[in-house]
Amino acid sequence: MAIQTERKMTAAEYLEWEERQELKHEFIDGNIIETTGGTSKHSRIKVNLTLALGGRIRHSDVIIYNSDMRVKIDSTRYVYPDLSVVHGEASYEDENELALLNPIFVVEVTSPTSVTTDRVDKLGFYLDVPSIQAYLIVDQDRVRADLFTRSEKGWLVQAFNRLEDEIPLSALNCELPVAQVYLGIAIEEA
Repeated sequence: MAIQTERKMTAAEYLEWEERQELKHEFIDGNIIETTGGTSKHSRIKVNLTLALGGRIRHSDVIIYNSDMRVKIDSTRYVYPDLSVVHGEASYEDENELALLNPIFVVEVTSPTSVTTDRVDKLGFYLDVPSIQAYLIVDQDRVRADLFTRSEKGWLVQAFNRLEDEIPLSALNCELPVAQVYLGIAIEEA
């Protein structure tokens, strides 16, 4: 969930200011966007994703980050994905390790206030980051996960809306069962 403020700044001002804030803020083209807490479903889906992925990739050189890790999109955009993954060594913008530069996989869990941002704005941002091989958008109100995967021919999109579906994550050499994403959550299939 996000709330946009009227405050405009440069990227350097944002980075310095953000370090002093208790809450997280995304930075998009000079605009500061406060990120707010999510619903119980939103939180549980993020935890389910982390546990499911962690169990599948724990013996590899893959690092999973939660929504506390900021990702630098470009010189005018910084966001906090719900989940981001790095293969190998993580690269950061500076020695403070506050902004990740090389995620290969990012996830956003939609909420009523973020669905447009996640499906339009952030989709465009993530698809432009060279290191990102896959972007997963998970709906919190229905069984629905959309996977965007980079290929030699461009970006491929696949939709998964049944609990028995398996999401192929070739960038991570694993499959993610949709049933595990929604484990313990009362939700209707699309």
